[in-house]
Order: sequence, then C-alpha cells, then structure tokens
Amino acid sequence: MPIRLVLADDHPIVLDGLARLFDSEPDCQVVARVSDGAEALAAVREHRPDVLVLDMRMPRMDGVAVLREMRQEALPTRVVMLTAMDNGDLLEAIRLGARGAVLKDMATKLLVRAVREVHAGGKWIEKGIATRAMGTLLEREGAVEGFGDKLTAREVEVARLTAKGHANKVVAEKLSITEGTVKLHLHHIYEKLGVDGRMALVRYLQSRGLI
Repeated sequence: MPIRLVLADDHPIVLDGLARLFDSEPDCQVVARVSDGAEALAAVREHRPDVLVLDMRMPRMDGVAVLREMRQEALPTRVVMLTAMDNGDLLEAIRLGARGAVLKDMATKLLVRAVREVHAGGKWIEKGIATRAMGTLLEREGAVEGFGDKLTAREVEVARLTAKGHANKVVAEKLSITEGTVKLHLHHIYEKLGVDGRMALVRYLQSRGLI
C-alpha cells in the first residue's frame, strides 16, 4: 500500500513542487493538496491520510493550530512539519504530536526520507532544527525564571491574564479578587518590569516567549 499524503503549503510554486516530488515516488500517493490550515484540517478529516506534510506558517490556521485541533479530535494522521530555521513554534508543534520537522531549504530527498521514517513509526527532526529548538527552550526557561524572580505568584497570574487582553474586571473574576486589587497588582507589575502600560507589558512577555 502506498503512503497516502496530504500536502499543505500556501505558496503555489512550493505546493506544486511537493506534489511533483511525491508523485514521482512509487510508494507515495498524494490524495489532497491544500493552501491553508483550515483546508489542511478538512482534508485530513475527509481523506484520513497516513501523513500530513504541513507548512508551519499558513493563512486562517497556522501549523500549531492545525495540530491542536488534530490532537483534540484524536486524528491518527502523522505530521511532518515544513519550517524555517527561525520559527519559534516548533517546540509547541512537537509537543502537540508532530513526528517530523524538515527545513524548507533542505534537499527535497530528505523530505521524502522523513515522510517514510515517520510513516514507519519513527521520528525525523533535522539536527539543525533540534539544536535551535533546544536553544530557544533554554532561553525561554531563563526568561521564565527571571520573570518569576521579579514578580509574586499572584502578579504573574495578573500579568499573563492582562497580556492576553482581559479587562481588569475579567481578571478579577478569574482570580476571585477585587477589581481594585487587580489595579494595584498592575501598578506593581509595571514598576517592577519597567513598562508603562498594557501594550508594553504584552511586548515584554512576547519578547521572552512567556505568552
């Protein structure tokens, strides 16, 4: 039986190249080609392919969002990610079940090998990607530790909820505290982190991978 594939990439030239690549392999069969994340999820639901080759960055739903939905629905399709070296979402993709990751600028034959390895039950993470991902993880852990050293546990909760766009009233309800207490916590958070408001707080947390 051939390896049944869904290919997902928002660049038409790349998508055509992937289709030609796998069509030329006698043990592979492309059952669908899609150009955004929502279509990728729909194709997986419809065709139940063996492997989804998934671009990390796509319209409507990115690769991580697709993986999250697949996990929630317990879809059995295995996933090989196409990624750029500087993509910071790969750790989350692996956590959500991606079995392979290949750099977009690597030799195409490596992608075919990765698909075969993943289909057979193995994993394929390019060495360069793994090294970069580990570096990102260590940077984030260091940022988290520094964040926790500056703020109390309650202030961390308030900061994260606020940075996610919740109004003071909503933060208060979620944490079972008063709106006035939320405002007081935010005053202390801004002082301790050296930021001057909500948007600056969002940028601070985003730059450190904390939200």
